[in-house]
Amino acid sequence: MKRILIIEDDDVIRMGLNYYLKQESFDTLESSNARDALSILKENTEIILCLLDVNLPDQNGFSLFQEIRTFSKVPIIFLTADDIETSIVMGLDMGADDYITKPFKARELMSRIRNVLRRYEASSGDSVIEYGGITLDTRQAKVFKGGKDVMLTALEYKIILNFFLNPNIVFTREKVLSNIWDVNEEYVNDNTLTVYIKRIREKIEDDPSNPKIIQTVRGIGYQLGVRDD
Repeated sequence: MKRILIIEDDDVIRMGLNYYLKQESFDTLESSNARDALSILKENTEIILCLLDVNLPDQNGFSLFQEIRTFSKVPIIFLTADDIETSIVMGLDMGADDYITKPFKARELMSRIRNVLRRYEASSGDSVIEYGGITLDTRQAKVFKGGKDVMLTALEYKIILNFFLNPNIVFTREKVLSNIWDVNEEYVNDNTLTVYIKRIREKIEDDPSNPKIIQTVRGIGYQLGVRDD
């Protein structure tokens, strides 16, 4: 059963989402507030994804997200009318799987949903991936170096997971962003990705100035480095 929970207080938008999803053969559950959404999630473990509006009548969507994460790892896509970059990055850094601003087209939403579900399916195989002295545990969503937990933000983890799941692929900068957010948004620029790659290298590389794990392919983008084992 492909069941999605829609958490949205706008009746028109919620009805539209319900219609779109059913046309794509998804089953749906609906909630117009945070309180009911929590109850539905706790009672329906078969839910495979949540569409979560940031502005709910009884609770901020970001704080609801944090509550959900105390008992569930269900994929979550934020819905909001706010396209401010700081809000978007904050939501993704908290661990959201994607973020789409209203108004949006049904085709774009479906593309994002499928992309998120593909990522979850890809990471549900072998739970431990080792590469270049770094261990990635997909079940715990954690990265270890020398047996020690590497503290990554959720967005940093998504970036490194993308490389570890595709060790033989050279990614353009645009493709890296596409695999994280599904489509290239206007708020994402070269500086944004450069900062995240720099942060990751500082945490996992022995010498961040001479990276061996996430390497730059000049004029193209990035790829996972050569195994050292």
